[in-house]
Amino acid sequence: MNPIISKALSEGRSLLLEPEAKELCSQYGIPVPKSKVVASTDEAVEAAKEIGFPVVVKIVSKDIIHKSDAGCVIVGVNDLEGVKKAYKQVIDNALKFNPKAEIKGVLIEEMLPKGIEVAIGGIRDLEFGPAIMFGLGGVFIEVIRDVTFRVAPISEADAEEMIKEIRGFKVLQGYRGMEPVDIKALVKIIVNASKLMTENEEVSQLDLNPVIAQRQGAKAVDARIILSQLRR
Repeated sequence: MNPIISKALSEGRSLLLEPEAKELCSQYGIPVPKSKVVASTDEAVEAAKEIGFPVVVKIVSKDIIHKSDAGCVIVGVNDLEGVKKAYKQVIDNALKFNPKAEIKGVLIEEMLPKGIEVAIGGIRDLEFGPAIMFGLGGVFIEVIRDVTFRVAPISEADAEEMIKEIRGFKVLQGYRGMEPVDIKALVKIIVNASKLMTENEEVSQLDLNPVIAQRQGAKAVDARIILSQLRR
């Protein structure tokens, strides 16, 4: 069993913390932004200097799943004073949202340039096993539901078909003056997400949304991984 998954299950958690989820993604070749978990304003400042501005500041807590709804994500922090302020703000907001929240730290993360948001996910069906999803990300996935599915494992050819099947494929090709995105980078992430799901049967759900796709490369800005305790 992967040590990250083993640690979470041993602590009775079915949800990986965001830094854990991103570390697991990195192990499977899924690119994520540079980041560091810190425990003080001084550490936050040093991390921001190391990563480079602008940065995103997020709370790390198993008790706050939807961090944006709780006011625990601050984007576009551009200077050291802003980092100190954001560090305090996400902790204050977390405790206002849930006074009993266990705070594991604050995540200082690279803020990516704008790109096209897509979503890549996985779900484990009791009958068919793991299936992989691809679609436009952000609010589009909730409102338009422009998505496609395949049962894992998935080949590069399967992944490319998935991308081309969505109705919004033109957007990825560079619609009305928008830059085309790196399709090969998305294919790689889909294939690696498939591998993550097939090799870790404890993972019941994988949610990479958004994945920011750019002219060159793509990175998973948010990663959510839900585990199930297997009965043997």
